[in-house]
Amino acid sequence: MPVLLRIDPGKPDEKVLAEAVRILKEGGVVAYPTETFYGLGADARSEAAVERIFLIKGRNFRNPVSVIVNNDREVTPLVEEIPAAGRILMQKFWPGPLTLVFRAAPSVSPLLTGGAGKIGIRVSSHPIALLLAEGLSGPLTATSANLSGEPECTTTRGVIRALGNHVDAVIDGGRTRGGAGSTILDLTTFPPLILREGAVHRASILGALGIPE
Repeated sequence: MPVLLRIDPGKPDEKVLAEAVRILKEGGVVAYPTETFYGLGADARSEAAVERIFLIKGRNFRNPVSVIVNNDREVTPLVEEIPAAGRILMQKFWPGPLTLVFRAAPSVSPLLTGGAGKIGIRVSSHPIALLLAEGLSGPLTATSANLSGEPECTTTRGVIRALGNHVDAVIDGGRTRGGAGSTILDLTTFPPLILREGAVHRASILGALGIPE
C-alpha cells in the first residue's frame, strides 16, 4: 500500500508536506488533491519519475503531461516565450483551472511534450498542490490520478482502488470538487485554440482577450 498522508487543506501540516516533497525529490510519485480532481505528481525535471507516471497510468507516450508551478515567474524557464495573450490570461485566471500551452524550452523533456515541442502549465488554486510545487522548487506533473481512459478520482479511496501499490504516497486532503477538469488553451496559435473546455469557459477566455465570439 502507498503511504497515506492525511492533511487539512485549510491548515496544512508542514511535516506532512515535507514528507511528500521528500518523496518527490527522491523520484517518487505522489497523488495529491487539486481544485478539480486528484492529480499524479512527480518532479517534472526527472525523466525517470515522469516515465513512471506513464507506466502507472498506462498512458501513451505520445500524449503530453502538463505541469503545475508555484507562480507565474516559474513559467519563463520552461517556455520559449510568453505571448501577450498568455500574460493577460495568467493575470486573470491564475491561480485556477486554466492550463496554458506554450512552446517548450529546449531543456524541457520530450516526455512532457509528447514530442510535439509544447508544454501545458498552470498555477493551481488548491493550497496543497501549490505548496507541493513550492517545496519542490520546480514543476510538478499535473495529470489526473487514474488509469488512462478511466474516470478521474475525487477521493483517496478512488485513487488507491485505481492505482494501488504503484504510487509511493497519497495525500488525503478530503474529497475534491470534481466537475469539469481544467480548461486547456493552446497559445502557440493565433487566435489561441481551446483544446479542452473545462472549468474556465470559452466565453470568459474570449472576453478577457477582447475577442468577439
